[in-house]
Amino acid sequence: MKFDQINYFMSLALDLAHKAFQQDEVPVGAIIVNKHGDVIASQFNLKEKNQNPCHHAEVLAVTQACEKLNSWRLLDCDLYVTLEPCPMCLATLSQARLNNIYFGAYDPKGGAISLGFDLHKNELLNHKLGIYGGFKHLECSRLISSFFRQRRSAYKK
Repeated sequence: MKFDQINYFMSLALDLAHKAFQQDEVPVGAIIVNKHGDVIASQFNLKEKNQNPCHHAEVLAVTQACEKLNSWRLLDCDLYVTLEPCPMCLATLSQARLNNIYFGAYDPKGGAISLGFDLHKNELLNHKLGIYGGFKHLECSRLISSFFRQRRSAYKK
């Protein structure tokens, strides 16, 4: 995949993250793209709105893509997400048989890779997926930091 394409799809995911921010959700956006470069799913976090801990952007995007393709197997599809997936999301992405995950900001407090949960490298699993991080890292991490800074200042009032 070309760097320009990755940046383009990460920009779309960032647009979704901004929408999440506006709705007082943790600003994470996710895009799933098929092998032809078509966006087949686009979601952002809805955990607060739906009061559901599973409604992370990645899980919602997988659900949307599976419905669109009428299959739980998202073979030859890639995910672009603004934040490193948590362990729940990484497991979901692996189960969905995605090809690659491209993410923006690293998440040292909750990201599966940063925490050492390298599920995608486990030799016992029958599906291997590529994970690549740091795309538009500065923009993604600034958005997340800004969201939580705003949240903390609201609690102090």
